[in-house]
Amino acid sequence: MTNTLHQHPGDGWSLDERNPQIIQSWMPIWSWFYHSYFRVQTDGWHHLSRDEPVLIVGSHNGGLVSPDMIMMIYDWFRHFGTERLVYGLTHPHIWELSPALAKEAVAIGSVRANPKMAIAALQKGASVLVYPGGAQDVFRPHSQRHRIEFAGRKGFIKLALRQNVPIVPAISYGAHDTLMVLGDIYPLMKQLHQWGLPWPYNLDPEVFPVYLGLPWGIAFGPLPHIPLPIQIHTRICQPIHFETYGRKAAGDRDYVESCYQQVLTTMQTELDQLIASITP
Repeated sequence: MTNTLHQHPGDGWSLDERNPQIIQSWMPIWSWFYHSYFRVQTDGWHHLSRDEPVLIVGSHNGGLVSPDMIMMIYDWFRHFGTERLVYGLTHPHIWELSPALAKEAVAIGSVRANPKMAIAALQKGASVLVYPGGAQDVFRPHSQRHRIEFAGRKGFIKLALRQNVPIVPAISYGAHDTLMVLGDIYPLMKQLHQWGLPWPYNLDPEVFPVYLGLPWGIAFGPLPHIPLPIQIHTRICQPIHFETYGRKAAGDRDYVESCYQQVLTTMQTELDQLIASITP
């Protein structure tokens, strides 16, 4: 299935630019970070069927670098090879911030975080990876590092219900210690901007974190960083199957909220259990 939204090469509106050869070229680099730098421990991959498309729902950790997400992508290819289709829904900001990085991400399997792209991928028989919490999740304060944060976004629930696919939660521990987010001063910066202060970045990601991390020491705003070599633990959880699927279910606000809370609660419970199993 070719996506008809495709306009320009590398724009994230096509499912056809994923390149297994480029993915394979990244594997040795990811492997070094996986085994030597982050020393990843993982489990639960048996919960993923080898032929059934699923919606993998994760919680972001560790700033813009989000090392646990990258390590999970590596684990997918490690377990299933580079040919099995998986697409990651990616915020459109990446195409504006760094076209070169976006082009590489597209070759690995990134597509625009748009419902039409997610539906097209699932109908093609591919699995889809989504991190609903976005910037609010990836830059949540360090004091909330053990909390699943989706910022109230429920589009992934509607997607799963409409497409009749199970949700497979993906959780991790450790990546949010690769930097220390002290807080979010977005409301203050927004107010100052309204009073005439120029916005210091090209984009408005709805967060303005203050964090400690390399190489800045202390950073203001959604800047990338060099993650500390903290050990990361990841887990693929048992699939969540809802009682009712279909367009009608996806349009029922109360039912969507119930499903959302079920996923949120399940992932928080799994994360609490993972942390308890690896901390004194």
